[in-house]
Amino acid sequence: MEAEDKTSNPAGRIRVLVADDHPVVRTGLSAVIIEQGDLELVAEAENGERAVALFREHRPDVVLMDLRMPVMDGVEAIRTITAEFPAARILALTTYEGDADIRRALEAGARGYLLKDMLLTEVISAVRAVRRGERVIPAAVATRLAEFPERSELSERELEVLQLVARGLSNKEVARAIGRTDETVKIHLKNIFAKLDVADRTEAVTVALTRGLIHLD
Repeated sequence: MEAEDKTSNPAGRIRVLVADDHPVVRTGLSAVIIEQGDLELVAEAENGERAVALFREHRPDVVLMDLRMPVMDGVEAIRTITAEFPAARILALTTYEGDADIRRALEAGARGYLLKDMLLTEVISAVRAVRRGERVIPAAVATRLAEFPERSELSERELEVLQLVARGLSNKEVARAIGRTDETVKIHLKNIFAKLDVADRTEAVTVALTRGLIHLD
């Protein structure tokens, strides 16, 4: 007898994988999916690495992928899956709405971006739309992208410096942390201020956090 094909779907239902590190969120999404006659919950993942493994195993039609997860974050998981399966349909799901977060998810290969405070009915509608091949960008998210049509391209070093500043480190402490001189840190900050169009450290951190360029974990 032939082995069972776990990726088969004789009923024609949309097979969904839910990836989120918060059990309450996973349970809520899964419960709503199970209630839909045209949807089927195939697996749940608590981190990005597990999501990638479960995608390879089940080949779901649509993935709901939280962006902020341990072990491997959602953006990296999306990038890994779409590199291996270019046709994968993934919806990024997060509480963050900074334009940098949105762009990172879309550039990684997400077909849409949903905020966790959206109604679950909207999430389900988005799942169906993405399965049909559509892209899903809610009005609030589109507005956020339009507000910043081009992402300020901070370098990896500048992002590192800004992240340390956000943690409350002084220039001397930042210099020690990155193994550079105080003067080098000042130059990095000057470049950051110019790129973000801000006047000081506090404003730079505020703007960067709002836009999702950095996060406080």
